[in-house]
Amino acid sequence: MWRKGAWIVGLLCLALAFVVGASSQEPQLGSARVVFQTNYGDIEFGFFPGVAPKTVDHIFKLVRLGCFNTNHFFRVDRGFVAQVADVVGGRLAPMNEEQRDEAVKTVVGEFSDVKHVRGILSMGRYADPDSASSSFSMLLGDAPHLDGQYAIFGRVTKGDETLKKLEQLPTRREGIFVMPTERITILSSYFYGENQQSNNPS
Repeated sequence: MWRKGAWIVGLLCLALAFVVGASSQEPQLGSARVVFQTNYGDIEFGFFPGVAPKTVDHIFKLVRLGCFNTNHFFRVDRGFVAQVADVVGGRLAPMNEEQRDEAVKTVVGEFSDVKHVRGILSMGRYADPDSASSSFSMLLGDAPHLDGQYAIFGRVTKGDETLKKLEQLPTRREGIFVMPTERITILSSYFYGENQQSNNPS
């Protein structure tokens, strides 16, 4: 009887460990990759289409249209975030009509239980949870206070050495923002692979 009980308890513990392990696993990356070429090196990232399909579709379309070219990282807060500016106002080059039509769109807040850790991509927004547009952060450290509050849609896959270079640049503080004293330009961008489009209506 004791052996049977111990066996059942062991099975329950094993099942619990499996559930906990599965829930802590990182979401699956899609096959598409985007590369931002900056004046400090390249940064490659991928998407989590199963976590934030509308956000992924929107950002990937902006990339395909070349909207991030000549944009910049307006915020670099060491150990916290490197944040890409909104392409409306952040670019040096003017936008054509197709680029502007997509750039002014906002995306519904697709909040999840994925954790904000180094390398994660997380949308910027205003107080309105559905106000995310084209500004997003690359996490430079763990930020649990952001969990569930900002839409995570992907992660950096290559280029952490570039992010480390950005963290070493001189900065200044403007209000709550820690900003680089020189412009960190996204000189150009390109992508390869295909984004798994969601079946959700846009």
